[in-house]
Amino acid sequence: MIAAVLLALVCSTPEASSGTLPPEALGAPPQANALPTAWACTVDTLRAGRECIFESEVSSSSNVKEQASGNVRTLTDIGHALCTQAARPSSGLAPDKDLVAQCERRYSEAAQDFCGLEGKVPIIDAKGRFAPAARACYRQLSLVLQDISTMATVASACCQCAQKRGCPGAGNSCHENVSQQKLGASALACLSNQCGSACELTMPTGPASSEDVRSTEQARRPSRTQGSL
Repeated sequence: MIAAVLLALVCSTPEASSGTLPPEALGAPPQANALPTAWACTVDTLRAGRECIFESEVSSSSNVKEQASGNVRTLTDIGHALCTQAARPSSGLAPDKDLVAQCERRYSEAAQDFCGLEGKVPIIDAKGRFAPAARACYRQLSLVLQDISTMATVASACCQCAQKRGCPGAGNSCHENVSQQKLGASALACLSNQCGSACELTMPTGPASSEDVRSTEQARRPSRTQGSL
C-alpha cells in the first residue's frame, strides 16, 4: 500500500494538481536567485577583511575613459568611511586622525593605480559586487585597510603617548616604526619609561638599558642636570 502511494506521488506532475504550486514547492518550476550570495566580494567584505568570491557578471563598457575614471571615483568616494573605521583602535576610542590621513592617502594611490580596470568593465555591478577583473584592486585596497587596522590596534595609543611626552620617533612614521619594532634605543627608552602601559603590545621582550633611560631623561629635562647628584 505504501509503495503504491509513493509511486503515485513520483509519477504525478504539476499539471495534475488542482491549483498552482507555490514557488517553494518541490514540484514547482525552478527559479534562479540572482541575489548576491553571502560569499560575494562587496564593500562589506572589503571593510571586514573577509574571504570572498568574485561572482559578479558585468558587461563591457563602450566609453573606456569615462568608465575608468568612474571606477576610481566609485572607490575613492567611500575611502574616508573605510579608513575611519580601519583607524579606530580596538579599545573603541575615537579613530586615530593621523592614521585616517595616512590611510586615505595610501587608499587613494592604490585606487588610482589598480582600480581603473582600463575602463573595460564597471568595477562594481548594480548589486554591489566587485567584478572578477577587480581582483588586484580589491587585494591592494584590502592590504591598505588591514595594515592601517593593525597599526591602530598595536601602535595608536603608543604613538599618541609618544607625541604627548615628546619621545624621539613621534611623528609621521611612528605608527609604522612602532608596529614593526623599528624604533631606536633612545625612543625605546623613552617609551618604556614614559608610555609603558600604552606601548606594552609593541615593546621588545628585553627591557631598555638603564643607560638609555638615564640619557633620555637627561635629554628631556636639561634644567635638572646641573643640580643632579
